[in-house]
Amino acid sequence: MALLECRFKSEVLEMEQPFNVILPQISMSDTENGNKKFPVLYLLHGLSDDHTAWVRKSNIERYAAQYGLAVVMPNVNRSFYTDMKYGLKYYTYMTKEIPHIVRSYFPISDKREDNYIAGLSMGGYGAFMIALRNPEMFSAAASLSGALDLTVLLDRGDEQIAQMTEMLFGSSDEFINSDYNLVRLLSKADRDKLPRLYQCCGTEDFLYQLNENFRAAAIRYGVDLTYEEGPGDHEWGYWDTNIQRVLRWIFQK
Repeated sequence: MALLECRFKSEVLEMEQPFNVILPQISMSDTENGNKKFPVLYLLHGLSDDHTAWVRKSNIERYAAQYGLAVVMPNVNRSFYTDMKYGLKYYTYMTKEIPHIVRSYFPISDKREDNYIAGLSMGGYGAFMIALRNPEMFSAAASLSGALDLTVLLDRGDEQIAQMTEMLFGSSDEFINSDYNLVRLLSKADRDKLPRLYQCCGTEDFLYQLNENFRAAAIRYGVDLTYEEGPGDHEWGYWDTNIQRVLRWIFQK
């Protein structure tokens, strides 16, 4: 496997941006696979992390090698993968520019059946939000300890959350009635066109209730969802273990 950190000038964000890529390595003697296009997992970071977190804090490079899988890890700061109300257009960046850049630089497949997205915490929210809004792009999406029902956080009246809500969405009401509300997305989803969905969360995680709410909404709206829970907190030991489960689920026959 090869690990690369790339920097390029983003047209959408109008500034230099980094992302990390893990690529399978083709042997010099393997002439049959010289033009191979690799399946790809877009792997998203959490609120307090960046594009280096998965490589530094988990064994994702070793796990991906088992499947001949490329892994793309972009950086979106604390944007929740949104086109921010008062800020930069990270949703457009993630859904338009990053796939274009990755496919132009590397031998990455553009076929839906070869494209997957997953993330932890804020990235779990981002993975589901992007996949539910763009079902034609991904065949599978996974959330690990995701911040999935943001209405729970908005209702807590925390000043920091209120400031973030205003910057990202404008107001709580604007969020609830937008396509950034995952429960709303579930309610109007075309179930026949959705990617496969996988969700896991530790029972000691402070986001456990948000995950329970999303699971209940998926059942209510008849959306097929693979759900797993068990002992675990909001920490890298849990995510390192469960990203292995995600990969097995993605590639299960």
